[in-house]
Amino acid sequence: MIMQLAARPVHSILHGIADAAERWRDGDFSPRVRALERICTRTGYSLPVAEYALDRLFAALNAADLEATIVRELGSLDVLDDFVRPESAPRERALPAGRVCVISSRTTIGVALVPALFALLAKCDVVVKDREDAFIAAFFSTLYEELDEFRSAAVAEQWSGSERDLGDFDVVVAFGDDATVASIASGLTAKTRFIPFATRASIGYVAREALATLQGAQELARGAARDLVLYESEGCLSLHALFVEDRGTIVPEAFAEILAREVERANVEFPLAERAAQTVASVAAARDLANRRGRPFVINARTDTFLLRLGADLDERVGMTAERGSRYLRAGADLVFVPLLIDTTVIARLVSQLPGPLSVMALPGAPSANDFFAAGVARVSIGQMGMLAALGTLRDIAGELMRYGTFRSIERTFYGFGEAEGLFAFRTP
Repeated sequence: MIMQLAARPVHSILHGIADAAERWRDGDFSPRVRALERICTRTGYSLPVAEYALDRLFAALNAADLEATIVRELGSLDVLDDFVRPESAPRERALPAGRVCVISSRTTIGVALVPALFALLAKCDVVVKDREDAFIAAFFSTLYEELDEFRSAAVAEQWSGSERDLGDFDVVVAFGDDATVASIASGLTAKTRFIPFATRASIGYVAREALATLQGAQELARGAARDLVLYESEGCLSLHALFVEDRGTIVPEAFAEILAREVERANVEFPLAERAAQTVASVAAARDLANRRGRPFVINARTDTFLLRLGADLDERVGMTAERGSRYLRAGADLVFVPLLIDTTVIARLVSQLPGPLSVMALPGAPSANDFFAAGVARVSIGQMGMLAALGTLRDIAGELMRYGTFRSIERTFYGFGEAEGLFAFRTP
């Protein structure tokens, strides 16, 4: 099969892509302005968040950075045009992989564009399964103005969610949650190369050397706060956990206070937007689908108003939580989950304003389950607390071994070999 860009020099493709991206870096570029509105409507993200995402995306799509990436991978850009002879090595050439399909993510803005553009640079024909905002299609329209061959080599069409649409591709790149990626994989044949990007978590680590000065700690906290607030903690680009090393000049407790202040500032720069009606409708659609299939399905609708310290004061935060929770309950959610809310007085206020059950997570220092239930909570979970408690035990064991060479910490929580083996013993049904 002859690819549409086969005869086009790769330098020409590179500069066509870079020139189109440069036009999209202009905040007043009309296609970008229209796309931003559709992106905000689809995702529910605020305009500053969407603008920041596009700024970061297109800043990286310049000719120098694109070429440098290819050189790191292939050794040279010219290898995409013809045979080249690296120093003291046989001649080599990089050929197109064939027809490539890229399936866009629900949460991360523009994530499908990068692999699509590198596939075009490799002279592949590309189809992107676009989202409802038609962002990829809008950018491809700008590409068409740069090179006429792009019109047939780069196509964007709305993703129907059907794996039957993927049978004719040589390569499929998919972004999505674990269930979506698994479903796509199950519908592909052995001849199709599958490159999945399923659910991922972003975890940060602050070494004690980075906390030597207050200024350094504030700069780190500022960046971490931005990563936490952006995209409302959804997708792989949001910060999901942050580990802070002890014994620095700035101790972890002090850094946490700095981070909390920076999160409040970040919420001003990147405000949380009201979820569009479409998102609420998706909750209702999930409920309808579960009902049609007759499967037990609990929707525990999460709102991070307390985690992100939204609102000017506690009254506004409680009101915001009640409003958001009520919308999801009306759409078909079974419970409203509010992480970091453990004050039973505040819980009782929120319960009185919600038209459905409230779910909370226990934390160190939290009241008992009975106290939670007395305040009106319907469900209490421990989340990752069990895992973190186990890590605390390992820390105590390691500390005792290092300091004293003794094993008393192990004895306090030792499970027993027989008990552990019994968990995996064969049992007759």
